[in-house]
Amino acid sequence: MEHRLNILPVLLMAMSFTACEIADIGGMLLSDQSVNQRFEQSMSWNARNPYREIVVPSDDYVILAMSDSHVGGTDNLDHFIHSARELNASAMVMAGDLTTGHDKDYAIFQQRLPLQDSLPSFQIAGNHDLYFKGWGGFYSRFGSSTYLFTVKTPVAEDLFICLDTGGGTVGSRQLNWLKDVLENIRPDFRHCIVFTHNNFFRNRRTASTNPPVEELYVLVELFLKHQVDMVVTGHDHRQYAEVFGNTTYITMDALMDGLEHSGFFQMQFNDGIIEYTFLNIPQ
Repeated sequence: MEHRLNILPVLLMAMSFTACEIADIGGMLLSDQSVNQRFEQSMSWNARNPYREIVVPSDDYVILAMSDSHVGGTDNLDHFIHSARELNASAMVMAGDLTTGHDKDYAIFQQRLPLQDSLPSFQIAGNHDLYFKGWGGFYSRFGSSTYLFTVKTPVAEDLFICLDTGGGTVGSRQLNWLKDVLENIRPDFRHCIVFTHNNFFRNRRTASTNPPVEELYVLVELFLKHQVDMVVTGHDHRQYAEVFGNTTYITMDALMDGLEHSGFFQMQFNDGIIEYTFLNIPQ
C-alpha cells in the first residue's frame, strides 16, 4: 500500500487544530506536567533503567502496535494480547490513550499485561492518559514515555524510538533529544521506526489535534534526512497510511471496545523488508 502525500495541504489542515498542552476544562482534563517536565522525568527513569534490547533468533520477526484502548473495557485489549501471542510477536507497542487517565483504569490496564519476560510491551502516554492528572499513574506503572528499544537479529539491528506527544507537541527538550538520537545513534541501525500518539497528518475532517505545523515541518525534515522508515501513530481512531519521501506515516484504528472500526497494526520484518497490515477486531 503506497500513497503519495502532497505535504503542504496536509500541513495547512493541521493548522486548524493544534494543542500545546491539555487545558483544564471544567476541572477534569488537566495535565499537571508540561511536555518538558514529563521529558525530564522520563530521562531520569531512563538513567535508572537501560534501554531494552530484544534478541530474536531469525531475521524474520513481528511487532504488533495498538492505540486508543481507552480502558475501561478490556475485550479488545485481551484480543490484541492474544493475537500477539498467536503471531509470536517479539514485542507489543501501545501508543497512547491506553486509559481515561483515572487511576482505577490504569490498574485494570496493567493487570491485563503479560509479564515483560514472556512478551515485552512498550507504553507511550496519550492525551487521555494525562487527563485527571493521569501522568502520575502512567509514570508510576510504566516509567518513561520517551525512550528507545532495539531488536537484534542474527544479521542486523533495528531501532525503535518512542516519543511523548500526549500534550499535542514534542516540545523543545524532547526534540533536541530526538535530533541527537537520529544524528548519533540512528546510523548504527538498519531500520528505524518511530512510535508516538498524535498522528501527523489527516485525510478527513476531525476535531482531533495534530502537532503544531512548525513542529511538523521540523519532524518531517528530520525523518527524511535520517531515513526513518515508518512513523506509527494513533489518536485519530481511523486507519490511514501515507508515504512522504522515504517515510511511511501510519495512523491506526482505535482499539477501544464498542467501536464499529476497531483494530491494531502488524509489522512483519522479513530479511530486511518491512511489510505491514491493519488487523481488524471482529465485531
